[in-house]
Amino acid sequence: MKTKRRATSALLIALLLLSVLLVSCLPGDGKLTAEKPGGFWSGIWHGWMAPLSLIVSIFKPEIRIYELNNGGWWYDFGFYLAIVGGFGGIALSRKRKPRSEA
Repeated sequence: MKTKRRATSALLIALLLLSVLLVSCLPGDGKLTAEKPGGFWSGIWHGWMAPLSLIVSIFKPEIRIYELNNGGWWYDFGFYLAIVGGFGGIALSRKRKPRSEA
């Protein structure tokens, strides 16, 4: 019983640390400036984090879904790829229905 409780506690601590890590990389956190704008990889990351950004932006208005200090076309392209790609691979985990043999 203690082993199960320890495993649950460890999982909760790991999830808490992971969420803190993810929130620290959201758009509008002040890391990107006009002198150092976000590029392609920032766009991909922010696209993957868009659902989380939306939730956090309700409580912290300075957090946005889209980085205003971005490098232009490449940031937009990365953001779009991440949004269309299924938020980091969720779309890849869907199961296909087997073909019926006729």
